[in-house]
Amino acid sequence: MLEFVRNLTLAIVGLAWVVFMLSWAVGWVLKGLPLPFIRVKKTGARIIEDTVWAAFWLAMGTTVFAAISYVVSVVYQPMPPPPTV
Repeated sequence: MLEFVRNLTLAIVGLAWVVFMLSWAVGWVLKGLPLPFIRVKKTGARIIEDTVWAAFWLAMGTTVFAAISYVVSVVYQPMPPPPTV
């Protein structure tokens, strides 16, 4: 069960980092477009700011989950075999 949770967490965190990189790139593209529309550039800047905050919280959450997972794996003791009569 613990291995399943770890694998699932790795997949979700990996997907989240991919979405972060994609949205960060889209934000820079929008901010750097040679268009006279200031609204588009501001939208790009907002996307960049939001992705940086998202990356920060993703890193913090991943660190906390890794710490909890480490503590659980150290403390975890398998159930002893049932007594035989």
